[in-house]
Amino acid sequence: MGAGIRILAAALLALAAVGGATAQLRQGYYSASCPNVEAIVQAAVALKVQQTPVAVGATVRLFFHDCFVQGCDASVIIVSSGNNTAEKDHVSNLSLAGDGFDTVIKAKAAVDTQCPSPNLVSCADILTMATRDVIGLAGGPAYPVELGRLDGLVSTASNVDGNLPPPSFNLDQLTAMFAANNLSQADMIALSAAHTVGFAHCGTFTGRIQTAAVDPTMDPGYASQLLAACPAGVDPNVALEIDPVTPHAFDNQYFINLQKGMGLLTSDQVLYADLRSRPTVDAWAANSSDFQAAFVAAMTNLGRVGVKTDPALGNIRRDCAVLNS
Repeated sequence: MGAGIRILAAALLALAAVGGATAQLRQGYYSASCPNVEAIVQAAVALKVQQTPVAVGATVRLFFHDCFVQGCDASVIIVSSGNNTAEKDHVSNLSLAGDGFDTVIKAKAAVDTQCPSPNLVSCADILTMATRDVIGLAGGPAYPVELGRLDGLVSTASNVDGNLPPPSFNLDQLTAMFAANNLSQADMIALSAAHTVGFAHCGTFTGRIQTAAVDPTMDPGYASQLLAACPAGVDPNVALEIDPVTPHAFDNQYFINLQKGMGLLTSDQVLYADLRSRPTVDAWAANSSDFQAAFVAAMTNLGRVGVKTDPALGNIRRDCAVLNS
């Protein structure tokens, strides 16, 4: 077999593996085993968000950080133990808010109590449903979710290295990282807009607001506001809302902010500063319906990343934070 044919065959096998995994995901996966599971999760999530509104952004971010490391398998929820440092304790995940984890734990408890028997629904699927639900509770689009994921059997901090985009990334770096997860540039831009309900610690953007050299792509007035909120020596735990206009609403304000030079992170503002992605930003700033449709498509694609449906590769965790013994 020639080298070219071998490469083509390997590529086709890889595509078949991805296709096989996603083909086993489907809407209504639990219709026989726990037909009310989506309503159960939605009720638990609604209660959590009512008690702690920050759970909206925290849950969405948790889902993204999970899917980009070893696929959407709830491995980010595992706690470190013994000699194993889990994903959640990697430096890139230390800023994940506890309310995102708690949203999943609370929903898991409700599912195990109210389904016909416990341990019927994976933590990975619960996180997927919870993410959809917090977006809806914040005014975002309602959309069906594909289910049938198994929970991962491994969670190690070393797997996080190089798999999450830092806030300093430019368009080419962002596009390449998302492409590595079978996500298009349009998917990347749409998913970035989840920052409309997100927050960021001062250290992730202070380099853009130094009085001696304010990032020229940032609105000067906005930079001054940020500097007042994050002065030199500020507590590193201080976090600001990424969308200063409608921080609790899931909408297209994120793109309008970018047009005004009010993207908080370098990786936000670059979507407008780079002329290759600017037309998409302009289009979705002008048309909320088009943005929401693109976001639903992107979330569906994200939910397919690296999923495990083979029992040899995953299981249904009894405790979302602990691997089954």
